[in-house]
Amino acid sequence: MRNYQQEFEKRVEFIKKILDKSGTEGIVYGNSGGKDSALVGILCKAACDNTIGIIMPCTSKRNYGIDMEDAKTVAGRYNIETRIIDLSPVKEAFISQVTSAVELNQKALFNIAPRIRMMTLYAIAAAENRLVAGTGNRSEAYVGYFTKWGDGAHDFNPIADLTVREIYEFLRYLDAPGCIIEKAPSAGLFDGQTDESEMGITYNTLDEYLLGGSVSEEDALVIQKMHELSEHKRKGIIVYQP
Repeated sequence: MRNYQQEFEKRVEFIKKILDKSGTEGIVYGNSGGKDSALVGILCKAACDNTIGIIMPCTSKRNYGIDMEDAKTVAGRYNIETRIIDLSPVKEAFISQVTSAVELNQKALFNIAPRIRMMTLYAIAAAENRLVAGTGNRSEAYVGYFTKWGDGAHDFNPIADLTVREIYEFLRYLDAPGCIIEKAPSAGLFDGQTDESEMGITYNTLDEYLLGGSVSEEDALVIQKMHELSEHKRKGIIVYQP
């Protein structure tokens, strides 16, 4: 059986070393009220008392409801400082200005909130000498289920190697609030959205594939295609090589 106590200690030590080398004074992360941000918050708080979680609702009703309440629950359980920044007016102003020059499609619109959140976290990090902690997991990274230069941007990520299945196992070990473990994962990009419905595949199937389990040929093809199409998200910036 996986030793999550040992995992916890190693990840906390990993964060402490990064902070020490960087010369920064704290950590900031986006507290979305989801599974990944919950685990990152717990680990970061254990490594650095000066950790703050930023709740950033942005137009979706879910952001102002269940996600915000769950984010507060996690922060309260683990004594993590919380700040709330309403980004809806920022997104609306941004769209208003950009649409004067171009018509935005659905894909462009959905990526705005994650990128505004990234800007917010880095503004706080710069103002208070903090590092930005990433909250992406292995499963989502493999199929590119993240926004490039949005939630994919960070200074370090203590859970990037964990599949969604492992994230939940870790949270259960840490006795995380049931509201986090029991609700369907959602990026909260729009009302009614869930990660699995948007991807067209379940996390269980994706994790089976990543962990060497058995999946149908159809599901394997879906995963492989998503992986190939999102390769640019996992690579560095393409630069000219003389």
